Amino acid sequence: MLRRSRGTVNVSDLRGRRVAFCASGGLDSCTVTHWLTEQGVEVVSYTADLGQSDEEDLGAVAERMQACGAVAAHVVPLRDQMAEAGLRAVQAQARYEGGYWNTTPLARYVTVRGVLPLAMAAGERVLSHGSTGRGNDQVRFQLATNMLAPAMEVYAPWRDQAFLDAFGGREEMIAYCTERGLPIKAPSKARYSTDANLLGLTHEAGELESLVTPASFVEPEMGVRPFDAPDRPERLTLRFERGRPLAIDDTTLADAVAAFAVANERAGRHGVGINLHLVENRFVGVKSRGVYEAPGLELIGSAYAMLLQLVLDRRARRLFDANAGFLAEQIYQGYGEDLASRLAQELAGSVAELVTGTITVELYKGTVGFVSACDVPHSLYVEEAASMARSDAFDHSDSEGFVRVLGVGARASSLRGQVAGALSPQAPAPQTPPS
Repeated sequence: MLRRSRGTVNVSDLRGRRVAFCASGGLDSCTVTHWLTEQGVEVVSYTADLGQSDEEDLGAVAERMQACGAVAAHVVPLRDQMAEAGLRAVQAQARYEGGYWNTTPLARYVTVRGVLPLAMAAGERVLSHGSTGRGNDQVRFQLATNMLAPAMEVYAPWRDQAFLDAFGGREEMIAYCTERGLPIKAPSKARYSTDANLLGLTHEAGELESLVTPASFVEPEMGVRPFDAPDRPERLTLRFERGRPLAIDDTTLADAVAAFAVANERAGRHGVGINLHLVENRFVGVKSRGVYEAPGLELIGSAYAMLLQLVLDRRARRLFDANAGFLAEQIYQGYGEDLASRLAQELAGSVAELVTGTITVELYKGTVGFVSACDVPHSLYVEEAASMARSDAFDHSDSEGFVRVLGVGARASSLRGQVAGALSPQAPAPQTPPS
């Protein structure tokens, strides 16, 4: 029997209890951790190691959280899971609204999946996070937890009126931490905010909220802007077997982490997947603007797409493309753990079993261009059949009957008045314009 939810969890519900808090180590994490301890709540900090470039020493994050009052602080190694999530996104071609590889949403799922078993094993029955009430992340943390551990409650400080009354914004948090001598990082006047993991970076807020600020305003961290890339193209070859990248040029890829490490470096230096601009539809009903970096995903994803062109027939293509858009939206909106997402991912996984081959591409000023394909055992492309030259594989005269059959429906639709501008035999001849 499904137990009815008690509704919003407030700090008054948590006094005397232990909370598993997903901590990034920033100002919000320090503030929330200490504030909860002042309210009589025991905080256990969990920091996911997702290969984020903005924290060189995650052990220092754990120490910082304990200095802010956490009774225990853990770093959860999740790089392999993050890379595998990126590979599944490539196999599904799951890009939200046509461009965003969902790097941050995927990170939220990986974090929740990694933290929940540890928290529950320790007897913790409340998961907390620092996502605001304006964005998508709060939905992802909430729904992923509800689906994977329905007995676990979720506490979001930024939806708790008591927390909102104490902290209206960043300045109040800085003052709070400074007064208590908490080891926050030196406050910076960042011109935008960045979320990082090994798959990519998302930049938003600050000066990026103005649409007169160009995407090139963002200083890339995973490569160079396309117009700053080398003036000469570079070719590289990717080998896939059953949907997995196994080699880039002569470099054998031991696992998905290695694949993205190599691809990020090779693609980033040519501006591939750097400073992608998107004004997207958030699930909460507002539009937001983001500038994204995901060079490795863009490179591997583009090469994978080139193989799909050879493998999928037109009916499978239509279904695959619809599935890609559907799954991208599911992941973005927080439904990445439900039955629909699982079915969509299984479809992509079935196709991946057929994606074996070698693709050579050319990287130049932010683009990934096709050079060649070979060793593609499941390719439907037959050069003889596609050729305009005389071939035993395809007799042009065979198309006569095929085209005549198609014409039956075309004539019927015209004769029944369904074609605008159709000419009848009785129609007057067009007037010849005067010379």
